[in-house]
Amino acid sequence: MTQDTTRLAFHNAGVLTAAQALGGASPSIIVSLGGLVGQQLASHPSLVTLPVSIFNIGLAIGTLPAAWMMRRYGRRAGYVVGGLLGMIGGLVAAGGIFGQMFVVFCLGTLIAGFYSSYVQSYRFAVADLAPAALKPRLISWVMLGGLAAGVIGPQTVIWTRDLIVWAPFAGSFLALAALSLLAIPVVMLLRGSTGHKSQSITTQQAKDLPPDEQARPLKVIAAQPRFILAVTAGVVSYSLMSFVMTAAPVAMVGCGHSVGDAALGIQWHVLAMFAPSFFTGRLIQRFGVDQVISLGLLLLVASGVVALSGLDLSNFWISLVLLGVGWNFGFIGATAMVTSCHRPSETNRVQALNDFLVFGSVAISSLSSGQFLSAAGWDIINWMIMPFVAIVFVVMGWQRWRTKSASSH
Repeated sequence: MTQDTTRLAFHNAGVLTAAQALGGASPSIIVSLGGLVGQQLASHPSLVTLPVSIFNIGLAIGTLPAAWMMRRYGRRAGYVVGGLLGMIGGLVAAGGIFGQMFVVFCLGTLIAGFYSSYVQSYRFAVADLAPAALKPRLISWVMLGGLAAGVIGPQTVIWTRDLIVWAPFAGSFLALAALSLLAIPVVMLLRGSTGHKSQSITTQQAKDLPPDEQARPLKVIAAQPRFILAVTAGVVSYSLMSFVMTAAPVAMVGCGHSVGDAALGIQWHVLAMFAPSFFTGRLIQRFGVDQVISLGLLLLVASGVVALSGLDLSNFWISLVLLGVGWNFGFIGATAMVTSCHRPSETNRVQALNDFLVFGSVAISSLSSGQFLSAAGWDIINWMIMPFVAIVFVVMGWQRWRTKSASSH
């Protein structure tokens, strides 16, 4: 039985990795082009990154209905709905460019954000059937799909941005719709409780569980020091990455670098976000999740230092690579930590709460990024990394102190 479960977990990991490669291309397309399309269509410079922010808002508010959908109908049905939303979002965004309508373009990125709320849950879905010891590795496997997405997304931008001469960048959003549609037959291959409604339990079944397996009130789960640390690390890692990455393409073009240079910079960044997933899971198993998160935070600080050292293309690219690797260690570590904070009967609610908090913060950070860039410049964007990283280290110290205090009584 254990071998069958493990084999099924690896099968679903392969499916979700392929789905991640397709679905994970959407954010890089939107981040690469959202600010540039905003420059063409927005009425004020402070609104140029609004499409990226709207995308992140869609991602944040989509986490709760996505969790309900998957709890009610199963992961597989939810992911099919997500793929359809991605296709619609790409078509609407392209329509906004065709019609020179900024509001319609933002609506398209909002719907694409709803799709990404499903894509983001792939990393949790792979842990549904996995033995505890394998969870960090399989989470890393799924995140490796982002490595392919890191090539697919930016290369899609490069090959399709001028496909429709009279509507620059519209071709890239039509391609986004096509990639979303291609993900649907992939997620249909999911098997077991990850693919079907059987993962959910009824209210009566929940009451019949032993006391140590019954779902606890959400406020009890959220009050755990370990959960607070996991959410804080996830929020800071992802929000800082989004804060800097959203502004980077606009800052690069503003410093005289080409759109192609900006797209390639995002490509290297996205590759750096996911390439470490080859070994992040093993690092967590060997050194512990706290140490891997700490290393990720220090790399985020190093990214800011490099960016503050100059405006050459190398400064932008090296900074974005360090930003990506730091995000990988911080975010995968936080994800693995979240899975250790809840019982199976609490899975959907806890994961939805975590993602709502993380991506709600990401939406705020990407929206404020454009305003900070317009009002204060690229340097301030990077100086903002330092105090937020310090907050996570303070929470980590507090959590260790609480753990030691509890064990001594």
